[in-house]
Amino acid sequence: MSKTVKLYTDGACSGNPGPGGWGALMIWNGHEKEMSGGVPETTNNRMELTAVIEGLKALNRECVVEVYTDSKYVMQGITEWMAGWKAKGWKTAAKKPVKNQDLWIALDEQVQSHSVKFHWVKGHAGHPENERADSLATSAIPR
Repeated sequence: MSKTVKLYTDGACSGNPGPGGWGALMIWNGHEKEMSGGVPETTNNRMELTAVIEGLKALNRECVVEVYTDSKYVMQGITEWMAGWKAKGWKTAAKKPVKNQDLWIALDEQVQSHSVKFHWVKGHAGHPENERADSLATSAIPR
């Protein structure tokens, strides 16, 4: 039986908008993989979404994935808001276009390929894996 992949993600931005970075820590069967990247001009929310997308894209087969994020935006978007956005043609309840639609669509595509459960963790509260993801994201911000 395959073990569950744990994916810890974080995004960071120097200014919002401004240069940003994302980080992801994947743990599976005693193995760890760190991933990160940066963008010269972005927002914190875009980096939070990118971290999850890139982490899921790194999986090379269908997996059971536990995603841990300190972003309430990502957590609520995927678990509460997305179904309504999709039903309304990617419009909000106020009939405005969903912000970061390109990334929400990419995340939705990645989630369809796996069995994914999302968990929210309090950021900057000493959670070791979340702190590592934060460090990866912060280090990836272009200077």
